[in-house]
Amino acid sequence: MQANVVFFPFSGDGQNLVTEDVTVVEGEVATISCRVKNSDDSVIQLLNPNRQTIYFRDFRPLKDSRFQLVNFSSSELRVSLTNVSISDEGRYFCQLYTDPPQEYYMTITVLVPPRNLRIESQKETIMEGEEVELNCTAMASRPATTIRWFKGSKELSAGKTEVEQWSDMFTVTSQLSLKVKREDDGVPVICQVDHPAVKDLQTKYYLDVMYKPEVQVLQNSPAQPLTREGDLLDLLCQVKGKPEPLDVTWIRVDDEMPQHVLVSGSNLHIESLNKSDNGTYRCEASNEVGTSFSDYVLYVYDTTAETEPAVHGITQLPNSAEELDYGDLSDSRAGEESAITAVDHAVIGGVVAVVVFAMLCLLIILGRYFARHKGTYFTHEAKGADDAADADTAIINAEGGQNNSEEKKEYFI
Repeated sequence: MQANVVFFPFSGDGQNLVTEDVTVVEGEVATISCRVKNSDDSVIQLLNPNRQTIYFRDFRPLKDSRFQLVNFSSSELRVSLTNVSISDEGRYFCQLYTDPPQEYYMTITVLVPPRNLRIESQKETIMEGEEVELNCTAMASRPATTIRWFKGSKELSAGKTEVEQWSDMFTVTSQLSLKVKREDDGVPVICQVDHPAVKDLQTKYYLDVMYKPEVQVLQNSPAQPLTREGDLLDLLCQVKGKPEPLDVTWIRVDDEMPQHVLVSGSNLHIESLNKSDNGTYRCEASNEVGTSFSDYVLYVYDTTAETEPAVHGITQLPNSAEELDYGDLSDSRAGEESAITAVDHAVIGGVVAVVVFAMLCLLIILGRYFARHKGTYFTHEAKGADDAADADTAIINAEGGQNNSEEKKEYFI
């Protein structure tokens, strides 16, 4: 790992000493450097935090073979320290034997990555809907770590965090509370550490969620718009749960199962349907967590039936309204849409019949009215009769005069 360096120049009246602070991960290599500006060949030496001489010029008085000379000249003394430990942390001194002598220091900081990163759970297995508490512990790090939680790729909000210190080492524990669903089964919960000494350090805990069965009834026999007498019916009860449901049963709701119905495990088979088979057939499945069911409503029609069933193949999942999952309804709702279409046609036919009946009644009434209220008309000879007081006067005033008055009178009642 590359050490992080910070420059702390020392300026005297003549020459300068330049040192570098070093940050290094435990077990790696630190490089210590003393550099001189405006060198006059003065002696350079390096001392440890106990002020013991590590190197005097290019000679090493200290019997610690981890210190090795990297470079020596009149302007630089550079030394490497391998397999760095926490005990090596502290101030190291550069001395330059001038008049007056000069001295400056550098600091070595040792980082310790966390050890034994682990996740612990209060429960090995969790029931669907329960809340699980997970604890992630990062032990013996320096400095203290920061812990983040993820479920899959989604980051979660952590609960409380505890930090304990022994000597110069830190142990951090982070707590996560999570309410699980059946979809969480097998999903990894990740504890990830942020620390300057390490990258991408994480551990995973795979959720083991127990949930009651999911039940769905499917029709295996050839799909038909209607179930008619004599047809074949083959139903499959599809079940999924954890643990695996062992108890799968078929019953006929509110009635006994017909003797000719064949039930084999998750399959229900009726070779030749008749109207006595009408009813609701229920598939139930159970495991240690609970029981669920799905219903199939069967309505058998005459062989000549052309309309769609009003109710056919409705599946219910599960056994209480609060737990009903509409996304899991069976595909056996074959007749519902066509039933709605049949109802629409009946309504339209009724409206048309009412309209036709109303029009016939109106025509009869108008015919009787015109038959009783015909108007009066006049012959050509009786023009202008509209101005006469009565019929005799009209005839007298008409063309031809009084002589023909009796012959020209005509009435329509």
